Amino acid sequence: MKINFGDTAADYSAHRQGFPPAFFQRLADANLIGPGQRVLDIGTGTGTLARGAAQAGSRVTAIDIAPELLAEARKLDAQAGVEVAYHVSPAEQIALPDTSFDLVMAGQCWHWFDRAQAAQEVKRLLVPGGSVVIAHLDWIPLPGNVVNATEQLILAHNPAWAMHGGSGLYPAWLTDLATAGLTSIETFSFDLNLMYTPAAWRGRIRASAGVAASLSPQAVEVFDEELRQMLAERFPQNPLPVHHRVWAVSARKPH
Repeated sequence: MKINFGDTAADYSAHRQGFPPAFFQRLADANLIGPGQRVLDIGTGTGTLARGAAQAGSRVTAIDIAPELLAEARKLDAQAGVEVAYHVSPAEQIALPDTSFDLVMAGQCWHWFDRAQAAQEVKRLLVPGGSVVIAHLDWIPLPGNVVNATEQLILAHNPAWAMHGGSGLYPAWLTDLATAGLTSIETFSFDLNLMYTPAAWRGRIRASAGVAASLSPQAVEVFDEELRQMLAERFPQNPLPVHHRVWAVSARKPH
């Protein structure tokens, strides 16, 4: 299934909620972000992790392969009053010097990379003792909830979509980091409800890999109308609580 998140840039910017404040507080408490910290965000999308690190006082660089998403990130940064240095680049081959960063982050994107190559790039770019954080903010399908119903509708329109039924946990990422020679591997997770209006949930779903990033514009319109009807009939609450899970793994480059 061919994926192009550039096709989702407007909905991605408007409707994908970023990582919650509690996530960034954990990073700040661990002294991973804050004044003086040099941070690289890979696969930044519209800059949710980059912006959070910049708001904490870090000096932030960020990369993505989609210039359309970086354009949206710059708009959101201007609204937030922060500056991030953005570059169009794949995660597997980053034209930045060795040992340039105290922290490398990857949010909601590690699965799109050649993970072994990306892990080696992370290690190259980190200073000795520097850290990497791979993080996810995933909706969680449970029996009868709006996520489960939405996933079933996506599958009805896009049977090739394989990212349904997730738990929000990614144990394979620990192996990726250990294989690359990174150490002090730790994980944390917590659940929360993110609140969406019905229109915003539709926008969030349009911005997903299984919808506007892979379906034709005409197919997206048909899907979106069916989702509108389903929400009105089965999930009329406004705003609508949507079950999510934050999960992250951190590791360090040995001295």
